[in-house]
Amino acid sequence: MGGQHGGGSGSGQGGSQQDDGQSGAGHGGGGSEGQDSGHSDTKGPARGNIPTCSNSQPAMVFSMLAALDVQPGAKVLEVGTGTGWNAALLSERVGSETVTTIEFDPENAATARARLHAAGYNPVAVVGDGSQGWPAGAPYDRVLITASLQEIPADIVRQTRPGGIIVSPYATEYGGEAVVRLTVEGDGSASGPFVSSSAFMRLRQQRAYRTHVKTYLGGKPWPADGRRTTTSLSPEDVADWLPMFAVGLQTQGMFPYPEKLDGGRYTLWLRDTRVTSWASIDFVPGAEEFEVYQSGPRELWGEAGRPGPRGRVP
Repeated sequence: MGGQHGGGSGSGQGGSQQDDGQSGAGHGGGGSEGQDSGHSDTKGPARGNIPTCSNSQPAMVFSMLAALDVQPGAKVLEVGTGTGWNAALLSERVGSETVTTIEFDPENAATARARLHAAGYNPVAVVGDGSQGWPAGAPYDRVLITASLQEIPADIVRQTRPGGIIVSPYATEYGGEAVVRLTVEGDGSASGPFVSSSAFMRLRQQRAYRTHVKTYLGGKPWPADGRRTTTSLSPEDVADWLPMFAVGLQTQGMFPYPEKLDGGRYTLWLRDTRVTSWASIDFVPGAEEFEVYQSGPRELWGEAGRPGPRGRVP
């Protein structure tokens, strides 16, 4: 994955996990929490099988805080308490009394609250659905979201004052991710640039169900309506983290799954979330043309490959 990795919890801070092409299991119940001093960008050991909470790399934490541009005395909402590290840094910067941090997982929240108190910080630490924000403390000058979103919740925007800033990882259904810095306008809209690549766990409330490729074929013959073509655009050109993000910004309801074969070969499967269309593109090292097979009403490879050579997919 390109970019620096995140950490934390699925209603807030992330990490990264690949499962059938999906980035970020996010945080689910019973936690497996890595033990990490936070002084290094390298991973610490983890317990359990499914990550639910971890610290982001320090470089990512500081990059997002720099984008937040928080000043002393500002009212700040953090969505996703995770280990409590971000909340401690924010409390140190602006004062605990103006920091609110919300966590979906009660166990993580209790652990983080104890750590914060032990370190001498006492922000408002609550348990709840971070996608709904925390209206009791609104309006906020700054909002830091530490799980990747496919859609910025309207409640978060409404709870941010005009001129306020929201910093969040933003992911697409297809893949890839980047940190976005949004400024809230007086009309209730929010807009802004992407500032860095990232890889966080997906917000639990926005995780899509992704079917396996066997849902389409399951050992049966390929559909009679299948369309076989070739392309000069390599599947590797749309398989890296940032190209995936660019594709995802231009498409909807589509996601990839690479199936590794021997000899460096693989098949890139594309499926739509409605289970109506799929495509397979066979990659062979050194080849200049790649076989494409598609079925269903959508031309998924055409959607994923644009803009390709000369603005189209051959």
